[in-house]
Amino acid sequence: MVIAGKPVDRDEVRRGIETARDVIASAARRSGRRPEDVALMGVTKFQPLDAVIAALEQGVTLFGENRVQEREEKSPGLPEGGAEWHMIGHLQRNKARKALALFDCVESVDNADLARAMERIINENIERLEYMGVAYPILIEVNVSGEGSKEGVPPKDCLSLAEEILGSCPHLKVEGFMTIGPNVSDERAIRESFASLRNLRDSAAVRLGIPLPNLSMGMSGDYGIAIEEGSTIVRIGTGIFGSRH
Repeated sequence: MVIAGKPVDRDEVRRGIETARDVIASAARRSGRRPEDVALMGVTKFQPLDAVIAALEQGVTLFGENRVQEREEKSPGLPEGGAEWHMIGHLQRNKARKALALFDCVESVDNADLARAMERIINENIERLEYMGVAYPILIEVNVSGEGSKEGVPPKDCLSLAEEILGSCPHLKVEGFMTIGPNVSDERAIRESFASLRNLRDSAAVRLGIPLPNLSMGMSGDYGIAIEEGSTIVRIGTGIFGSRH
């Protein structure tokens, strides 16, 4: 549920986005890439609709939500077109139908049962893909830190899950991996975590024989490191919008 609170400070949002773009540009150049190779996602968990509008006004076109209900609540007030929405929170199978209708990508697929449920729903509503191409894009969420509080498939099982999805879900397109960095202050541990996902992605792409272009990793506290280690999507919430409303 979106929590009502203080009015959205549009100047704060603008400054947050400018700072994020500066960090992205610097980190991308340090890693030998172009700033435009890294997508800025505004994470709107617990943020009001006005916060989304303020970010849209600053040219942000990619947004992430943790819960299907919050995305659904924001839908009536959103302008038509111009934005892409990713599901980044844990998705239960009984919410898959709504998620497929509301989101352009699910980044948090972490088990074959969920993937198969999505495939069945897509088969029932195949017209959903008419404007998206041949398949619905997903990322596989990987728990690289091994922390029990985090969702995601263990790294050792990631390749077999990808193979199972490719073999049984022809209308799902695996485009890469997503992770949440470890909840530590040790920069080396954070960097190693992101590097391990990049290495896993690289080896999986070779084994599977398909491109896996996207690595969604890095949040407000660690996205500079994530970009240096290969992230293509950074998920910024408080760094753009400030504290949750």
